[in-house]
Amino acid sequence: MNTLTKARRAAIFFFFTLLVFCPATTLAQTVAPAEDRLRKLEEAVSSAQSAGDNAWMLVCAALVLLMTGPGLALFYGGLVRRKNVLATMMQSFALMAVVTVIWALYGYSLAFADGNAVIGGLGYMLVRGVGATPNATYAATIPHQTYMIYQLMFAIITPALITGAFAERMKFSAMLVFMILWSTFVYFPLAHMVWGAGGLLNASLGGRIPTLDFAGGTVVHISSGISALICALYFGKRLGYPQQPMRPHNLTISFIGACLLWVGWFGFNAGSALAANALATSAFVATHFASAAAALGWLAIEWVRLGKPTVLGAISGAVAGLVAITPAAGFVTPMAALVIGATAGVVCYLMTSSVKRKFGYDDSLDVFGIHGAGGTLGALLTGVFATRAINPIFKDAAGQPAPVGLLDGNTSQLLNQLIGIGLAILIASIGSFIILKIVDAIVGVRIGPEDEMTGLDLSQHGEEGYEMGFEVIATPTLSERTGGISHTARIAEPNLSE
Repeated sequence: MNTLTKARRAAIFFFFTLLVFCPATTLAQTVAPAEDRLRKLEEAVSSAQSAGDNAWMLVCAALVLLMTGPGLALFYGGLVRRKNVLATMMQSFALMAVVTVIWALYGYSLAFADGNAVIGGLGYMLVRGVGATPNATYAATIPHQTYMIYQLMFAIITPALITGAFAERMKFSAMLVFMILWSTFVYFPLAHMVWGAGGLLNASLGGRIPTLDFAGGTVVHISSGISALICALYFGKRLGYPQQPMRPHNLTISFIGACLLWVGWFGFNAGSALAANALATSAFVATHFASAAAALGWLAIEWVRLGKPTVLGAISGAVAGLVAITPAAGFVTPMAALVIGATAGVVCYLMTSSVKRKFGYDDSLDVFGIHGAGGTLGALLTGVFATRAINPIFKDAAGQPAPVGLLDGNTSQLLNQLIGIGLAILIASIGSFIILKIVDAIVGVRIGPEDEMTGLDLSQHGEEGYEMGFEVIATPTLSERTGGISHTARIAEPNLSE
């Protein structure tokens, strides 16, 4: 009996062991593959997000480059006189090449490498260490090299904007030297202060004075606009200005250029989200709404004051709206974007007409009136309309979204914006004046009266923008009494052998 009982007990124990441990073993074998599949799924999702973000950012980089060439080149080229069209377009094209080289050599490093509150260090000299691995500080889902090339496009268009202020009267050689020095001592420090890690004005990466600038209101537009005003004052007026009308020679190509700028600006602003996400969509919508409202605002006041809406007014208003929304695009609602745009259209119209006429400066293509004034207005209104509902950039002690702009409950942000604007104006104005003096002493900045009357196309490049089949030979005469220019012209027979 005892033997039978023991046998039964052993059998029960063995059966119980099978029931308990065999399923556990099977479960362990099942759980391990499940965890592995989950890990692989997460990696695939992360890889897909990175691929999508990278594709979006490369497209945005191309769109921002499109803004300079052909966008800005066509826009500015049509606004000057016929004899200066090639030279004006060449300035934008040359800067696409020149700024790219200095960016690769040292510019990106000074703007985005670890440094102090004012300037970056030399860690990325010769783009060393800038490869396929993301830089988690700036953009964690795209290759560091993609971020670098995207930021380059901003560095290209900013000095190109300034060329509109001294259009028709600066030596090409002087322009090149000036822009290299300006990029080095004005743009790169400002870019680091606003966007670089630890920069003085950086709102998200440890800046002591958090200034909101989503896509370049201070870095791009205020700096170029103020520098443009300094250039216009330093150069003085074009020969014959304002006694003689200096109308745009081809508004058709300016119209095309403005449309390209509008489209390219989506890469400029929406791309500054640095990912294909909801914030990019918000910035895209704000950009479009502001530009449309500004075009209508400019046209409305122009229609009231002049009796007619003009094509030049429409495209100028659209650009003014794009400028003003740049610092705010990733912080404001669509309705706030409409307000910012409409306000910019009216303000920039008054700056380029009434204010410019009153003070008499010759900002040839109204860079200060649109980019300087529009950028300043946009930076201020960003401090008013920015909201955590769009971009919770600030956090409270508990890690919860904190108020961002004035209407959102952050009463101190407007002061931060004013400080950022003031620093941008100070750096751009002092830096530009000093650089102009240096370049003027080395190579001279302004072409001579004869070359100016001939036009920059021929005097600086030995080419003409248009081959008409005949040649107008003009003998210019400069009046010492009025400063005006008169011409005695004759039409030469076409050269049939060409």
